[in-house]
Amino acid sequence: MLGISKHGDSYLRTLLIHGARAVCRYAVTKPKPSSEWVMKVQHRNLNIAAVALANKNARIVWALLVHRRKYQADYTPATASA
Repeated sequence: MLGISKHGDSYLRTLLIHGARAVCRYAVTKPKPSSEWVMKVQHRNLNIAAVALANKNARIVWALLVHRRKYQADYTPATASA
């Protein structure tokens, strides 16, 4: 569960990064509350932000496939009570 490596499917990795670049470009022109994570990461470099977002999206997709769930934009995980 590290970053996006070059060992997997290169076409899938390319699609994830292109999609993330589109989101980063859109977040600059039309900021929304849902894109605040992108704006925080984007202060470094556009390519670094795009790869970070692609990695985040890949993790979300992986978790959805493993747990056989549907994507919910307003999903909030249960907090662990101590």
